[in-house]
Amino acid sequence: MPAAVADSAIYSRLFGDAEVARLFSDSAELRAMLLVEGALARVQGALGLIPAEAAAFIDRAAQEVQIDPSALAAETARNGVPVPAFLAAFRKAAMAPDPMQYLHWGATSQDIMDTALALRLRPMLALWEARLDGLTARLADLAESGADLPMAARTYGQFATPTSFGAVVAGWGWPVLDWRARMAALRGDVLKVSLSGAAGTLSAMGDAGPQVRADLARELGLTDPGRSWHSDRSAPGQLAGFAAGLAGSLGKLGEDVLALSQSGLGEVGFRGGSGASSTMPQKQNPVAASALVALARQVIGLAGLVQGAALHRQQRDGAAWFSEWLSLPQLCISTSRMLTLADEIAASLVPDAMAMARLLEDGLGLIHAEALSFALAGQMPRPDAMAAVKELCQEAQATQTPLTQLAGQRFPGTDWAERLATGGLGQAPVEAMAFVARVRTG
Repeated sequence: MPAAVADSAIYSRLFGDAEVARLFSDSAELRAMLLVEGALARVQGALGLIPAEAAAFIDRAAQEVQIDPSALAAETARNGVPVPAFLAAFRKAAMAPDPMQYLHWGATSQDIMDTALALRLRPMLALWEARLDGLTARLADLAESGADLPMAARTYGQFATPTSFGAVVAGWGWPVLDWRARMAALRGDVLKVSLSGAAGTLSAMGDAGPQVRADLARELGLTDPGRSWHSDRSAPGQLAGFAAGLAGSLGKLGEDVLALSQSGLGEVGFRGGSGASSTMPQKQNPVAASALVALARQVIGLAGLVQGAALHRQQRDGAAWFSEWLSLPQLCISTSRMLTLADEIAASLVPDAMAMARLLEDGLGLIHAEALSFALAGQMPRPDAMAAVKELCQEAQATQTPLTQLAGQRFPGTDWAERLATGGLGQAPVEAMAFVARVRTG
């Protein structure tokens, strides 16, 4: 098993996400850092902080030079950050010592790296938004087609009352809609420029510092936080918290699918089949749901590590910052893969109406006990109705006689089987269609 399964030639299609992994590659990081340095020089040149000719040269060079990531490894291990080696390689590749002396003017390593990260998170968040939209649309289709399809609801793993498959799907979809609605706020929290200088004071830029930061944010299409945030790690923490919450919602979908598809229940199947066993030819393993649940657990764990970096010592804390580097890229890749897996599951999921109907009647129809007690409450006090139905349930289990048959004997004059079958879904179909309407009307 490789150290990073998302990068593995064997496992990347199962646990990785190529579109997002590219954003966390060495080359993507260096390209983003070059963009930041070029924009910084461009802004400082326009404000007269560095010579305009030098600014133009740095800006142009930032778009043209190629830097070998492997050439930075030794210095990065020594310095703890890649920026000093990156700057040296940039100056060497540009072959113009005079203008390049103004490179990185007044900035510090964290400014460049945090801003470069924001540039790479921007397309990732756009991708998350698109995938959330696709997933909710897919779930809306499922909820609509299954709005009136009866199935057993379960609490504590036991039959509770009837519900509908559409309502179950809506239960998966509502929190996903909520996470989608939070995306705008997340973008504001995360996509911001960092420019604070060596110790967060912008001292090397003098009075022009705040204007440089504001102009740099504008040039890069990021938000100006109006302050230093070197030691305030709430932005990565917000991203991690969002990913963990989303993981809980998507992982719940996966857990339910695993339960509904298990042998002996088979309330759902998968269009096109599922995973094969190496030795048992009869098996169709729910691989996508299993991977979704595993990734959800991983993301929730990684989120704790990222948020732990909020305990950030003094003006900059290498240990806390490094913990983000170790955790955040994998968290982002796994979250992206979860969204794809959830969509694949929703696209392939097929409810089995016959299996659902059979399970509703299994257990001697005891799933209708609550409905029977409320129906009887129309002709006797509610406590008496509850007591009567409890006795009938015990008798049904002792004699293996269906509950509705015993109810007909004890309380004749009503076709209890028909009455309980037609009124047992409650608001489930309404819940399903309310979710559908919300998705389709935005």
